[in-house]
Amino acid sequence: MGGRGSINWQATRLDWVDVARGIGILAVVAGHVWTRGPLRDAAYSFHMPLFFLLSGMLCRPQPVGRFTMRQLVGQMQPYILFLGMLVLIDQIIEPMRGHRPIFHDWPADFAVLAYGGSALRGPYTTFWFVPCLMVGRIIHNMVAARWPDPRALPQVAIGLLSLALAYAVGAWTSEGPFGLIAVPMALFLLWVGAVWRGVQWRGWMIVPLGLLAWAGLSGMVPALNMKAAYYGWSILSIAAAIATSLLIFRLSVAIAPHASVLGALGRASLVIMYLHVAVIHYLSPFLGKPMLMLLGLAGPFAAYHAIRKSKLAARLLL
Repeated sequence: MGGRGSINWQATRLDWVDVARGIGILAVVAGHVWTRGPLRDAAYSFHMPLFFLLSGMLCRPQPVGRFTMRQLVGQMQPYILFLGMLVLIDQIIEPMRGHRPIFHDWPADFAVLAYGGSALRGPYTTFWFVPCLMVGRIIHNMVAARWPDPRALPQVAIGLLSLALAYAVGAWTSEGPFGLIAVPMALFLLWVGAVWRGVQWRGWMIVPLGLLAWAGLSGMVPALNMKAAYYGWSILSIAAAIATSLLIFRLSVAIAPHASVLGALGRASLVIMYLHVAVIHYLSPFLGKPMLMLLGLAGPFAAYHAIRKSKLAARLLL
């Protein structure tokens, strides 16, 4: 991970991005299997910021109208379909287990599903992420289309104001629709990712980044919960998350030629994001945590490849 000079992110994009996503989704699943303790706190110290930072690094300014429509259709269509499938599955599985389905008060529960965000728990708890990322990317693209350079004063001002707004929202509430309460922090992280894209790596950077990452991973500073707009200690916790993610990006570039398993998980990361909590939720009474971790990855990974085999399913769900 040493050396100096900038990474040719575009040339190595497919491999290293998939590896970074693979590491990120491993942390996401681990954080939902081990729901308390050091492993959970380490995962929560960086796992969601990693995906926002990565998206910011890869974003380029695009025509606002076309980009917005593509995001709305391309992201919300799979969101609705995956959510609908999980609700249907729950109507079947929970009665078989002798339990009442999570959503059982129809048609009133349609309002809960439409609200999304903090109202969705259990198998649906991760469904805040995609709407939050989508809205953050739409706003980020609007800003970047007007001021393409992320180091330009307007972008810097908007990025820092977003950070301040994120802390203000978090102090005010931990609940909201569609994960939108986390959009200010998402917008800040997207901007940081865009700035980092143009930064030249220097060997000395590993020292401050490593110290900050260690503070987050070790639990020295509180972990994050972006869904609830909880950002730990002001500045320090989010700085630790950024540091860990940036080191993972650097590591991903280095190991990409030898990390095909992580790359494969990264390519399936969105399907794993949608489905892994359901696997954990339904199997947790019967299996230990290592097996839950394995099946929480393997089940959605198999579903991803099954979806890919059908052109219609792939068009609708991927």
